[in-house]
Amino acid sequence: MTPADLLTPAALGGLVLGYLLGSIPFGLILTRYAGLGDVRAIGSGNIGATNVLRTGRKGLAAATLLGDALKGTVAVLVARQLGEGPALAAGLGAFLGHLFPVWLGFKGGKGVATFIGVLLAFSPLALVAFAAIWLGLAFALRYSSLAALAASAATPAVLWALGAPDKALLFLVLGALLWWKHAPNIRRLAAGTEGRIGQKG
Repeated sequence: MTPADLLTPAALGGLVLGYLLGSIPFGLILTRYAGLGDVRAIGSGNIGATNVLRTGRKGLAAATLLGDALKGTVAVLVARQLGEGPALAAGLGAFLGHLFPVWLGFKGGKGVATFIGVLLAFSPLALVAFAAIWLGLAFALRYSSLAALAASAATPAVLWALGAPDKALLFLVLGALLWWKHAPNIRRLAAGTEGRIGQKG
């Protein structure tokens, strides 16, 4: 795979397809459908599953997580019918769509669920490694954000070790964006004020 492979009409089509699918704001749609109003008006103001959970509706949060993940998976699988270049472009597009949805003024989620969904489409084995790292740190330290940051940082190395350098490069980019979107969490982790899993208030 070369950079030129990502600039073909098929790859650009994959990027657009991924972006449109990735920009579907499941958290916002589901909470409004459930009569809970605009999820952006509560908690962190985020449209992701973590903020949806603050409504007290675990089922809606789970549905949001699933939707945000599968839109990444579907984008890659559909674009893969045109080749690996379009599939890589669709994965990037889906992630960008979730982070910067045009329908919401380019203010979207933090990307963990969509990162997972794209990873599932490309390498279920790498996803197992991601899950193992996340679960291990989450149980040991009870910081969901730290667990996600560590797992995302390890993903490019895992993909490289599995002999998938193109995918490793993609997830290096996705991971950098994910870390950037988690800047407030990183500051709270450094200050010791980040909320722990199960912590009340």
